[in-house]
Formats: sequence, C-alpha cells, structure tokens
Amino acid sequence: MAAVLYALGFAAVLAPVLYGLWWFTTPVRESFTNRSATSYTHVYTDPSSGEEGKFPSLFDEASLRLSLVVPAYNEEDRIEVMMDETMKYLESKSFSYEIIIVDDGSKDRTTEVALRYVREHGAEKVRVMTLAENQGKGGAVQQGCLHARGEYILMVDADGATEIKDLDRLITAMEACKDAKSGYGVVVGSRAHLQEKAVAKRKWYRSVLMHGFHFLVKALAVRTIKDTQCGFKLFTRNSARVLFANLNLRRWCFDVELLYMAEQLKMPLREVAVNWEEIPGSKLRIFEAAMLMGRDLVVVRFCHTFGIWKMNDGRAIDVKKSQ
Repeated sequence: MAAVLYALGFAAVLAPVLYGLWWFTTPVRESFTNRSATSYTHVYTDPSSGEEGKFPSLFDEASLRLSLVVPAYNEEDRIEVMMDETMKYLESKSFSYEIIIVDDGSKDRTTEVALRYVREHGAEKVRVMTLAENQGKGGAVQQGCLHARGEYILMVDADGATEIKDLDRLITAMEACKDAKSGYGVVVGSRAHLQEKAVAKRKWYRSVLMHGFHFLVKALAVRTIKDTQCGFKLFTRNSARVLFANLNLRRWCFDVELLYMAEQLKMPLREVAVNWEEIPGSKLRIFEAAMLMGRDLVVVRFCHTFGIWKMNDGRAIDVKKSQ
C-alpha cells in the first residue's frame, strides 16, 4: 500500500513537470517541422483569366521595386479599409509594386474579399496566397516574404493600424542606412513615441505586462530596437533572404527572432516613428499572450546561444547568390 501511495505521489509531482517541459519546448519541436519552409511552393489565381500562376522564389532576382506582405487571419471585416488606403497610396507612386495577401487558414471570407482586389487591379499588382492550415502570423509572413518579387519587402498588418504613408519614412531611412556591399538593411516602424499617451488609456495590468515584456526583450534578445512588435517592417531583399529562410518561430515572438538574428549578423538596423492607432477587433488574449511571449523569448535566446537553431544551416540558403 505504501508503495502504491509513493508511486501516486511521484506521478502527481512528475506529471506537471513533464507537462511544463512539453509546453516550454513546443517552439523548439515545431521549428523542426519548419526546416523545409524555403522549399514550399504556392500558386495564385488570376480571376480575369481563371488561370493559376506559381509564386516565384525570394532567391530569384528582384523584378519589382516593392513587395508588401499582408498576413491575414479572419480579416474579412477589416482588410478592405486597409487595402483601399494602401492601393490609393501605391497608385500615386511611380515605383513598381505588388501586394501579397497571405490568408493564414482563415475560417471566414478573407480570401474571397482579397480576390476582389486582384480582379480590380490585376494579378501583377495583387496576389493572394491561401494557406491550407493556420501557420501563425510569423509563418504567414515568412511564406509571403519567401515568394516576394521586390527589391524591398514590407510586412504590414491587415488591420491598417499603421498609416501606409509612413512607408515614405521607412524607405528614406533604408536608403540612408543599407550596406552597399552586402545589401543588408532593416528598418522598423516604431510606436515607442506613443507609449506615454497609450499608457494613460491602458489598464494597469496591460501596462505592467508591456513593461515586463520590454525588459525581457532587452535583457535576452534585442538591444537596439525599442518597439520590436510593430507590424510595419521593411527589409532589403538580401536581408529577407537570410532572415526569413532561418526563421524558426511562426507565432508570437517571430519579430523578436528576426531582429535578434539581424543584430547578430550586424545588419544595419534603424527604428522610425510611425503613426499608429489601435483598431477594434483584435484577437489577442492578453494573459495567454504574455505567457507565450515570455516563453518564446527565453527559447529564442537559449536555442540561438547553444546552437540548437543555427543561421545558414542548410535551409536552401545561398547567401553568395544574393550578393
């Protein structure tokens, strides 16, 4: 009887420990299924002809000035406003562009709504990539960027929280900072200048969690960027080739991992203030997100420090080809 009670007690202690380890190592285990991310192929549909085309590879030569990658999950109610403003802005410019809307396994009419813009503007300017299963925002951004045609690649949220006209500032900063020899450069839109105003409106526990997250980011990963989570980031093609081919996290802290790798590779990094407004309809659950992001921060530092995740580790990367 004593042996049975001892065994039950041991199991009661061991079970939560094992569950905790399983939960903590989830990003590591998922990363091994993401090793072939650069080899995925996707097709887009041209509604005007009904024909399908194959998305090109990021490792091909650029054929446009700018690619915008828009990750979208159940965004049928918000993406139209963002797309209308973005198309108006882009059509006023002289440079060539494309918009890749990545439907991340949505359960609503996101793809259907996005295809309206393909019909209106043509498949040379707007393309829709529909993922069969939800990959997470990082996975959606990764797949869109790995099949972009632009010299510059901008990731931008589908809710239109950041004003698209602020892209002018990012491009100006990129032209000033990018390395002429390597072609590397990353410019990050920043809401840091808005924090004081936002804190006044934010509930106290959200402010505590925000400051805690920023402290962990600076302590464990990214030291030169104040706002790592703004979904408005511009990459040169060469930077995108290296960073997105090596991205391990597909959810939550993928932005942090991208910037951590950029710092480790000593890529030119700049942070530019942008106009940002919170849009109703966010799917974020604050306490769950805080736990997952804290975990992912530790995992990023641990895995990169101890060589579990390696850059240029055989994921179809040919850096010389990009230079």
